[in-house]
Amino acid sequence: MQFVKIEDLRPGMRIARPIYSKKGVLLFERDSKLNQNGIDSIKNFGLIGLFVLEPAEPAPPMSQADIDFERFQTVNSFAIQDELNVMLNRKQNKLPSIVADIIRNYGNLDKKINFVQSLRTKEDYIYRHSLNVAMLCALIGHKYGLRLDEMNETITSAIVHDIGKLQAPQELQDKEDRTEKDEEAMEQYQAQGFQILEDMFTATPNIKRIAAQSLTILQRYRRHEGKANMKIVEGAKVMVAAEYFDTMTAMRFGGKPESELDVIRDMQNAPDTFDPGVVKALINAVNILSEGISVVLSTGDTALILQENPKNIVRPMVLCFRDNSIMNLADTYMYGDIEVVNVMKTLDNRYVMDRDTLDAHADRIEGQV
Repeated sequence: MQFVKIEDLRPGMRIARPIYSKKGVLLFERDSKLNQNGIDSIKNFGLIGLFVLEPAEPAPPMSQADIDFERFQTVNSFAIQDELNVMLNRKQNKLPSIVADIIRNYGNLDKKINFVQSLRTKEDYIYRHSLNVAMLCALIGHKYGLRLDEMNETITSAIVHDIGKLQAPQELQDKEDRTEKDEEAMEQYQAQGFQILEDMFTATPNIKRIAAQSLTILQRYRRHEGKANMKIVEGAKVMVAAEYFDTMTAMRFGGKPESELDVIRDMQNAPDTFDPGVVKALINAVNILSEGISVVLSTGDTALILQENPKNIVRPMVLCFRDNSIMNLADTYMYGDIEVVNVMKTLDNRYVMDRDTLDAHADRIEGQV
């Protein structure tokens, strides 16, 4: 799977992710092959780009949970759009119900989920980003152990943290190749929007505090200024990780999405910015290197993940394509420092193994543990 900017779409490419209308109606199914009419229609949607399949890559399986997840993203991003535009006038409409819906669906899950990045347009980028950060805060917050009041404050802050950017000139909002000066200008508008949060949430000051602390921490990280010298509230620790993870793994202005594994490594290498406990909660909430994914090892070999390693995600049990051997990378005595370094980007030669195949070889896998 790869990300292709909208102007680079060509007939014959296959869609990797379904496309829905604002009401959650399916418009284009995944694995649909594009023709010129389809490309023209998609361009009219204003999308920044699409995730498309490699020429010989099979469409990845989608569970009902995956389908529901994408529909939830589509419908609720429009709900957030309506709500944030109401809030520009210091009013609320459905914000508490949006927060409650996110918590109900993603704030109590005991298993990992596939966090599928949504398709975005210039016009809805802020709203979809805000929703994704809120959903990630719910997923992480549950694993991290946030109290219900902290969860409510954190998710509310995630939804409204970018409201100030809506007051930036439209030309700046739509600009794809933003300079460092442009990004600083957008951050200034974001900070100015915190006054709206202060005015509207006087009884819950942590909503503004979480948004403001998260911005400061990530600014210092990007500018290599070191650890922020302040007492950080728990919600801000969660939101910093959620904000960074979504920003870096989503389609974005001026760059392609980074792999989830690379982003997790960045976070693990910066414990002064990203709380290790929060990063662990993120790993425990979202599938990063799950069973069935084709990966590249530090030896240069390619392999298929057979079983995750909850203690160290880069050292799972794998099937090496070179000789069909099973390697339990958690066994450092046998395999030394061999680990997963990346997910395969071109899957033309990958092995395809479904859940039934994995279950059929369960005895052999267990024998390697």
